[in-house]
Amino acid sequence: TLNPNSPYSTYSSTHSTSSCSIDESYKYIFLPICYSFTFIFSITLNSVVLYRSFRTKRWNTSLIYMVNLASTDFMYGLSLPFLIASYIMQDRWIFGDFMCRLVRFLFYFNLYCSIFFLTCISVHRYLGICHPMKVISLETKKTVKYTCVLVWIVVFALTCPIFRFAQTGCVTRLNCWDDAIDKEFPVYVPYGIILHLLGFFVPFSIIAWCYSHVVLTIFRTLHSRPSSRREDGFSVFLGAHSPYANRRRKSIRTIIAITLLFALCFFPFHVTRTIVLLLKVSRRVPCHTMTTVSICYKITRPLASFNAWLNALLYFLTKDKMGNHCLMRKDKAVQIWQILFQPFSFTALYGYIKDVVLCKSGRAQITILHFSFIITFQMVGTSVL
Repeated sequence: TLNPNSPYSTYSSTHSTSSCSIDESYKYIFLPICYSFTFIFSITLNSVVLYRSFRTKRWNTSLIYMVNLASTDFMYGLSLPFLIASYIMQDRWIFGDFMCRLVRFLFYFNLYCSIFFLTCISVHRYLGICHPMKVISLETKKTVKYTCVLVWIVVFALTCPIFRFAQTGCVTRLNCWDDAIDKEFPVYVPYGIILHLLGFFVPFSIIAWCYSHVVLTIFRTLHSRPSSRREDGFSVFLGAHSPYANRRRKSIRTIIAITLLFALCFFPFHVTRTIVLLLKVSRRVPCHTMTTVSICYKITRPLASFNAWLNALLYFLTKDKMGNHCLMRKDKAVQIWQILFQPFSFTALYGYIKDVVLCKSGRAQITILHFSFIITFQMVGTSVL
């Protein structure tokens, strides 16, 4: 059982009468702060991505994927004020049953849309690096658009049961249940495990397989002598100074960004959530074990929502023309060091946000990537202090 209306939540195993009281008062401060950061940056950065994308006349494959990714991140950002208000009021829900179901649904819908679109980008990178000539025939704009539509349909089919399980319930006052009410939880667990397998572990395996081949191909190309090979009737020039080698060097940035996204946002959340689901239907779980896992799960949940603004980094990493307008100047390195280790300053952050959004030639103080690292360091520093 979980009573979200009290700072002390009581968990009990489905097959056991023993219960465990866990102090969760920390989440009424920690979660609103994290979700507020996510709301501000997801709306701001994804608005920039969508604005600059729709001003681009010629869309390539990467841009089509990024527009779809930014769209779902933007929708999720719009739902966060309801969740923030609920946690500030200590889990009290005043926005009705439909909004409860919608907010819970949008979290998982955004989460798995992000994972699936990142998987599409990874497969696209794999084809572009390992089979460059096949991309021309296999990844036309029409094919990519159909792929995006298919992703939206598949993710909706996977997450639509959230509308069934998430609902408002009254213990001492009305609250919004995240997973399912107690009597439906045994039915929810199999669905939750299947959702994790199909929504995360299978795409993660595909990405790991693609990137293992991409990394091997990149290192083999960069350290090989100039040569040529024929692929599907075309002659492909390979070597450290070939156009394909330069393209492969740039792909390393995408590989690193997606790997960090999975390491920070997706992997910890799915591992801890899977453990929580299994423990809550297990027999005789020690109280200290449930306490530790519960705290870890509550911490990784807002980390999972960080993808709503961290995904925007891929736009700036994969857009070739961005480098000419938003380069970081060497004389600003000291300012970055000061921002990282000085007390939090909204004035300084406002200046950086303005420069990033405007992205004026010769005046940009920092790239999106460095800006996001600064925000992450500031949040970690604030939590530690």
